[in-house]
Amino acid sequence: MKYRFIRSQRTQFRVAAMCRVLEVSRSGYYDWVDRPESLRTKRHRDLTVKIRQAHIESRKIYGAPRIHGDLTDEGERVGRNTVACLMRKANIQSKVHKRFVVTTDSRQTKKPAENILNGGFTSNKPNQKWVSDVTFIPTRKGWLYLSAIMDLYSRMIVGWSMGEKNNAELVEDALKMAATHRKDIQGVLLHSDQGVQYASVSYQQLLCNLGVVCSMSRKGNCWDNAPMESFFHSLKTEWVGFEDYKTRSEARASLFDYIELFYNRKRRHSALKYRSPWDFENAGVVH
Repeated sequence: MKYRFIRSQRTQFRVAAMCRVLEVSRSGYYDWVDRPESLRTKRHRDLTVKIRQAHIESRKIYGAPRIHGDLTDEGERVGRNTVACLMRKANIQSKVHKRFVVTTDSRQTKKPAENILNGGFTSNKPNQKWVSDVTFIPTRKGWLYLSAIMDLYSRMIVGWSMGEKNNAELVEDALKMAATHRKDIQGVLLHSDQGVQYASVSYQQLLCNLGVVCSMSRKGNCWDNAPMESFFHSLKTEWVGFEDYKTRSEARASLFDYIELFYNRKRRHSALKYRSPWDFENAGVVH
C-alpha cells in the first residue's frame, strides 16, 4: 500500500515529495497515520510473532498444518488457512526438500520371508506391527549407517542403532533396543526389505528367540515399506540435508536429537492428526 511505503521511507525522503510522486494527498496520508490500528491487524501481527517463534523452535521444519497444531495447543483459536496466509505474507516457509538415496542390497538374499504385512500400515494397538530399514548418513569421515524400527501404531521409533558398517549386527542392535524398551513383544510382526542383513542367520535367530514374526517386502518395491521410507525422507530433508557432519560422533549426536528429542516427542505427524508419537501413545494408552 502506498501509505505504508511513505511511512517506511519518511526518514529518507520528504513526505510531500513522495505523496506527489505516488499521486496521493498529504491530508489522506496523515489521516491514515492518525487512524488507530484495527483489532484484526493487531491480532494478525501478534499471531505472526507466535508463528515465527513456532517455526524457529521446529528448526524451520514445520509448515502451516503443524504450526497450526502448536498454536491450538497453546490455546489460540485460529484457522489453518489463516496461519497459512500469515506465513505467506511473512515469507515463513518450511525447509526445501532434497533427494536421498535408498541403500537396500538384496542381491544375496536367497530365501526372503513372505510379505505378511502386505501394505497394512495401520495398527489399533502398540507392539502389533513394526517396520524396519537402514539408511546412510554422510560425514567427512565416511558413512554412518542408521538402522531404525518404527511401531506403526504411533509411528514411534522404538529401536535404532548406528555404526560404520551396514551389517547384521547393526539391525540386531536396533531390534535389541526395541525389545528392551517395549518389553512384551511376543508375536510382533516385524517387516523389512530383503537386505542381506535381515536375511542373515544371526538376525533370523534373534527374531525367533524374541518371538517376533518376520515379514519382508517384495524385491525392489519401496512402497512395501512406505512408512520407513517416509521417516528417512523426513530425517534427510528436515535435518541431515542441512548439516555438514565433520565426524561420525557429531552425526550420532545430531541423529539422537532428531529421533529422541524431536521426532518421537515433538514432531507432529499427519497420520496421527498432527500429534507427536509420544503424545499419541500417552493419550491413555499403556504399552
